[in-house]
Amino acid sequence: MTHEVRMLGTGNAFLPHGRYHSFLIFDRKHIIDAPPTALSSLRRAGISPAEIETIFITHLHGDHVFGLPFLLLEKKYISDREGNAHLTIVGSSGVKARLKTLCNLAFPGSLDDALDNVTFIETDSGTIDGWNWERFRVHHDDAVDPFGYRFEHTDGCSFVHSGDSGPCENLEHAIERSQLAVVEMGFPQWVPSNHHHKPDDIQSLAERQSHVKLLITHTFVDMPQSGFDPILTDKLPDHPDNVHHLEDGDIWNFQNSEWVSLKNRDIFVQ
Repeated sequence: MTHEVRMLGTGNAFLPHGRYHSFLIFDRKHIIDAPPTALSSLRRAGISPAEIETIFITHLHGDHVFGLPFLLLEKKYISDREGNAHLTIVGSSGVKARLKTLCNLAFPGSLDDALDNVTFIETDSGTIDGWNWERFRVHHDDAVDPFGYRFEHTDGCSFVHSGDSGPCENLEHAIERSQLAVVEMGFPQWVPSNHHHKPDDIQSLAERQSHVKLLITHTFVDMPQSGFDPILTDKLPDHPDNVHHLEDGDIWNFQNSEWVSLKNRDIFVQ
């Protein structure tokens, strides 16, 4: 069986040049988070919101969930008018209430029936479409209930998504048991906070977990050759060979028992 991880966006909250908000879809029907640019990301990838079966919520910061009302609105009025495409949202306790509040703020009353067609799962682990998943606490702002996820398919394929997190034991333990890890690098080195990975943190992680492919997202770095003056920088850090700095549209496939990069971003050319 072939599995696919596709990066529909790779930027942090500040949207570096050439990047949408960090956003991942795997096997073309399960997404991690629903950022403000989610609908735009799906549109340019040619994926209908009605194809999405599951949303895994890492935490409740705006750049990770504020796109949900637009996805539900699109499904209700365009791609799933009959309400046949059931949606499951996986998240920690409290996610359901806060997302319902968000939808009501965005479009008061308009999404009540759409939310009725959503199943919320709040357990710490489960199985969806052959994927066994587990959610683990990470080091970020506790007010937004931050978690990462580890996924392992019944065929042996595995990957981790860090969510937003600085270095922490739970995340590293999940990474060391996996073949692939999508890890955020939201801060440049000079920022006085440990709630995100910085370039030196990625360097250390790569050296400790040299057997794991580390895919870097949620980056502060402008897309190289964006054509604009850099917001902060357009220079990627020089990291070990197991570190891959992602761009919007990057695809990784699981083939012959390993994750392989497919450099196919034609649909993202502006």
